[in-house]
This record gives sequence, structure tokens and C-alpha cells, in this order.
Amino acid sequence: MRTARLEHANYYGSVLEGSSGYLTIDLGALGRNYEKLSFMLTPSRAAAVVKADAYGLGAERVAKTLYGKGCRHFFVAQFVEAVRLRPALACDAKIFVLNGLQPGNEIACAESGVIPVLNSLEQWRRWSAAAASVKRTLPAVLQFDTGMSRLGFPPEETVDLALAVKDSGNVEIQFIMSHLASADELDSDQNGEQLAEMTRIADAFPGFDISVANSGGIFLGSDYHRVLARPGIALYGGALTAGEPNPMELVISLDVAVVQTRIVPAGTKVGYGGAYVTQGETRLATIAAGYADGLPRSLSDRGAVYHNGVRLPIVGRVSMDSMTVDISALAAGTLTIGSLVEVLGLNQTLEDLAHDAGTISYEILTGLGDRYHRQYR
Repeated sequence: MRTARLEHANYYGSVLEGSSGYLTIDLGALGRNYEKLSFMLTPSRAAAVVKADAYGLGAERVAKTLYGKGCRHFFVAQFVEAVRLRPALACDAKIFVLNGLQPGNEIACAESGVIPVLNSLEQWRRWSAAAASVKRTLPAVLQFDTGMSRLGFPPEETVDLALAVKDSGNVEIQFIMSHLASADELDSDQNGEQLAEMTRIADAFPGFDISVANSGGIFLGSDYHRVLARPGIALYGGALTAGEPNPMELVISLDVAVVQTRIVPAGTKVGYGGAYVTQGETRLATIAAGYADGLPRSLSDRGAVYHNGVRLPIVGRVSMDSMTVDISALAAGTLTIGSLVEVLGLNQTLEDLAHDAGTISYEILTGLGDRYHRQYR
């Protein structure tokens, strides 16, 4: 498949639809990743985090694929994401909004059948009032802050919230949840501390199920699985634990087109500011992607792309729409205008590229721009 795609692009001398390259999304691998996680979690269930347009890969296509694999719980961050996704899924699919609702969105949320994750007493009161307004019971999830200081009810509000839940007859709690801050570090004490805190909080809500595991949390063991785990990056092929083998299948690859090649003599300045100077005669290729396409400027003079397994270092500063790579390691004429080089794929993972950019795989994945021709297989 990969070789055929490259030959197809070179044959026509351009990339389809005038794009800067191919972003290939393997829906089969995505589905198998979900099946793997679901098997690990049995008898618990696996949800799917599809926020930020499914980490940039297309929420509708991703969610439909995972629904076909049995997923019925989908998490987004913002209500607007839920509104866009709701028509794409059958009515038995539940969509949860992790950030809860901004004031004024409660009735629209109730009418669309979306479930808010409530993070404060204010959100609780507004959702309860919305239930009274529409004269029916509305579902919700309660999130607690167990040590991340980001979202959720603080532990000191547990008693007041428990009383409010007990007195309310119009909000149906689906489960209670928290989010692990250090699940990608298997030996972090914070994981056990957060689980213990969530267990203490759960004592005030007898009979309610718990959800605590994200992607990394699934691999911390069955104590963290509870009723429902919420994998995100693992579904998309990202590594779960630093320094450990990645058990997930590769889901994306990115190949970018060459727009120009040249031979320059020693002492030639390359890119903005002339920050890179060639040490000898050098063959260069300019490729059609830069920081506007999700390839950070911090890759300048640090990162690389590949062609047939050969590493081609980035030289000079990454520009908005392009970058320059040293292709001297390839035979003359190997790359011409329209040729493709691998940015992400078999030779370079998300984690590899993120390491060179001084960031994390999540930022690379969610930042990939819309100028690539996206193809699903």
C-alpha cells in the first residue's frame, strides 16, 4: 500500500488536490487498537476520546469506525464538538462533554441528548435547573479533582455535592470520574494517590460506578479499570509509557512533497537568518510543509525526514510553509519535484518527531494541518 501510494504520486508529478502531502489514516489499525484495549479491560468497557476532531484525524470518521467495533461511549472536550458529532452516531451512542457546559448551553445540551461532565457546583445547579425547565430527568457525570488541579469538584465539596445529589430527583448520575495526571509513568506515586483519593470520594456516593483510567491508566492494572476507561492517544497509535515498547499499532503516516532541489557550494547560508551554513557542497530539497502544517519551528537543525529508510536532516529554520532538508545521503536524482518524503511512518514515530521538537506526541498529532490530502484506509 505504502509503495503503491508513493509511486502513484510520483507518476503524476504532484499530490492530489494540490495538497502539500499525504496524511494517511489507517482505520483498520484504529479499530484493532480499540479491540486490543477492550480485550484488556474486560469485563470493564472502553470508551473513546474523540476531542479535538479525534486528535486531528477526523472525529466523524473515527467515531463511526469505533462504533462499528462496539464503542458506545464517546468523550469530547467542548459542547460544540458534541453538537457536530451527534448526527454522525446512532442514538444509542453516548457523547460526554469533559469540560461541562458554559452558562446558557444547558437547554441546547438537553435537547441534543448530550451528557455533560459536571465540574463545579455552579454547573450542577444550572443542569438541575435545566432538568426542571424541560420537566424530565437529565443524565450527567460528576468529575472530581483528585490531584491534577485542572477540572472537577475539589474534595472539600464532596459532602455538599453528595447532599445535593441525594436531594435532587431530576439528575441521573451515570458514573463519577477523575483523571490521572501521571498515568504515563508506571512507577509514579501519584497514580496510587489519585486512585486512593477517588475511592475515598466514592464512599460518599454509594452505588455509583467509577471511571478513572485514561490510555496509560489501562496499563496500570485492573484496579484502575473500574466501569469504563477513556483511552485517547492509545487509539491513535501513540506510545503510552516513556521508554517502553509501544503495544499499539501505527495509525497515521505523513508523506510530504518535494517542491525544489538544488546543489549549493560550501559556505552557503540556508533559511531565515542564515542560521545554517553548509560545510561542503550539499544537495538540498525544499519540502512543502512547515509550522503552519503542524511541524514545529523547534525542529530547525534538529529533526529529520526519511526516504526509503535514509535519514535526511532538517537544515536551517523551519518556515511557515516549507523546510529544507539535506539529501546528500541519497543518490543524485533520487528526489525531484513531486517526490514524497516520510515525516511520520515506519521510520519515524510520533514520539520520535516530538522528541526532536522538544514537545509531546499529542501536540504533534493534534497540530497536523488541513493542507495535507487526507486518505482513509
